[in-house]
Amino acid sequence: MKRSLITAASVIAASAGVTATVATTSSSAATAHAASTATVQLRSTGKGKILVNAKGFVLYDFAKDPKGGEACQKVSGCLKVWPALISSKPTAGPGVKSSLLGTVKLTNGQRQVTYAGHPLYGYVADDAPGDTDYIGVSQFGGAWDALTASGGIVK
Repeated sequence: MKRSLITAASVIAASAGVTATVATTSSSAATAHAASTATVQLRSTGKGKILVNAKGFVLYDFAKDPKGGEACQKVSGCLKVWPALISSKPTAGPGVKSSLLGTVKLTNGQRQVTYAGHPLYGYVADDAPGDTDYIGVSQFGGAWDALTASGGIVK
C-alpha cells in the first residue's frame, strides 16, 4: 500500500519548521538525495533491477519530461519534492551502461543526470534505500516511474 504523497506545500512548510514530523522526514530524505554522489547503480527490488543513486535510493523518471529535456523545473514546487540528480560527469556503477548516461542543463545552470535520455530524480519521502512504494504514482501532472539498465520504464 502506498503512503501519502508529499506535496510542495508540505515541503515548504517543513523547511520553515511548521510541521516537525514532515520536516524530519523531508529533511532526512532530502539530505540522503543531496549527499549522494552522481553514481548511477542497479539494485534488485521487488519490481526487478532498477536504477538507484549511490546510496541505494530509487532514481525516478518523470513521464511528463520530453526525451532529453526536463519539465519538472517548470512546475511550481516539483523539484522540491522530486529533486534532480545533479552532476556534470555522472558515473556508471556495475550493470549500468555508461553510454546511456548524459546530462541536461537546468535553467539555474546545473546539469541534471539523464539515462537513455530520461532526466533522473529522487523523491524526498523515500524512507530507505530500495524503497519502491512511490514507483508509478502520479504527481505534478505526470507519472513517476523507475528505469531498468536498458532504459526501460518500470511502473
